[in-house]
Amino acid sequence: MTSRPPSPSEPALDIRSLSLTYTLKSGPVHAVRGIDLSVPRGEILGFLGPNGAGKTTTLRMLTTLLRPTGGTARIAGHDLRAEPSAVRSRIGYVAQAGGLDPACGVREELVTQGRLHRMPKDQARRRADELAADLGLDGLMDRPTAALSGGQRRRVEIALGLVNHPQVLFLDEPTTGLDPGSRAELWDLVRRVRREQGTTVFLTTHYLDEADALADRVVIVDGGRVVAQGTPEALKRDHGRRPGASLQDAFLALTGRGPSHEPVAV
Repeated sequence: MTSRPPSPSEPALDIRSLSLTYTLKSGPVHAVRGIDLSVPRGEILGFLGPNGAGKTTTLRMLTTLLRPTGGTARIAGHDLRAEPSAVRSRIGYVAQAGGLDPACGVREELVTQGRLHRMPKDQARRRADELAADLGLDGLMDRPTAALSGGQRRRVEIALGLVNHPQVLFLDEPTTGLDPGSRAELWDLVRRVRREQGTTVFLTTHYLDEADALADRVVIVDGGRVVAQGTPEALKRDHGRRPGASLQDAFLALTGRGPSHEPVAV
């Protein structure tokens, strides 16, 4: 397929019937059953679902870690299946488990990430300094990552995801295990990334208050399909079942389960 520059009006993500089926000895397993979704540039999207709903599989497909078995997607103007390298060069991905080398210093991690994106060494060093200033890492640059707090490590991991100036930043459960203060700092950081850089943010989380606070729009998946989407306020109003309902009330009404737990009586 011939690559073409994206139109300014083209969505950051344009997903059509995206699916993935595993073939096992016992038969096919339909992990994702046809996701249709359009994400405008500069949106913070909350992508939610209970365990086994297909959200992690969808995220791995969109970040080129799994190849879809059906459907199409264009990400940052490039075809997911035909141009995976072009997609990877235009996205950032911060995995739930992280990936810092405890023996490395923060500066070394950031410069190495720049070099992996084929930046000349001087450019990679300049980009590391820019990110340190933007993300409040100045005093941490010469520390080994093993000496950082959980919140500091998460900021470094997000900095790694931003090294290549991504058009789309994928964040997988970014605040899991953080204390409330560190969570609030990360929320502010995500808002700044969108506001100051125009980055589209695709966020998975099992904290419904996080999605409510951060997301412009929330998509809820279950059984490998989108079951509802809208602003947090619209979902609470339309599916919460009572005045003053929370996003969790709406989530439970739509799925019958908590975001990461067993079925819950509603």
